[in-house]
Amino acid sequence: MKRLFDLVCVFFASIFFSPFFIAVYIAIKLEDGGPAIFKQERIGRGGKPFMLYKFRSMKVNAEGDGKPQLWQGEEDARLTKVGKFIRNHHLDELPQFWNIWKGDMSFVGYRPERQYFIDKIVKENPDYVKLYAMRPGVFSEATLYNGYTDTMEKMLKRLEMDLDYMERQSLWLDIVILFQTGVSILTGKKFEI
Repeated sequence: MKRLFDLVCVFFASIFFSPFFIAVYIAIKLEDGGPAIFKQERIGRGGKPFMLYKFRSMKVNAEGDGKPQLWQGEEDARLTKVGKFIRNHHLDELPQFWNIWKGDMSFVGYRPERQYFIDKIVKENPDYVKLYAMRPGVFSEATLYNGYTDTMEKMLKRLEMDLDYMERQSLWLDIVILFQTGVSILTGKKFEI
């Protein structure tokens, strides 16, 4: 049922948001001429890696030294002007509709992470691997209440909330989370503690 729900929702969402896809793509290209789509390996269901797609919100080669870095908030020097806007309005997440179509992700689930950060989280709480039993999500209850993860403390809090979601998950809970996320985005609520 969850997979069918995802496919129906992503079909209609792709149609509804198609003008935003075009506008964001053009804005990114006009700003610096770099690629509009950013892809990065994340770890998903079953502990398998997949490519996650987003609109690029940071400068090209933002991690030029090769070392993964957490987002440093709205004042992160790596953000472009367009990038700051699309992050504030969560438009950078739109290309993840493709991840839903492919079956890599669900609309609601835990936020997929990079192996580098998973290794750090597992040292603190090995229960992270339990999340591999479900698909990661574009949206999550943890992000709604705990904000973006810019510290290890937030990552561990997010893990607790994701494990709790996994125990309680249902189609109705997913609908509630999607509704609350939509309201938060439309009212301009910041996803921060």
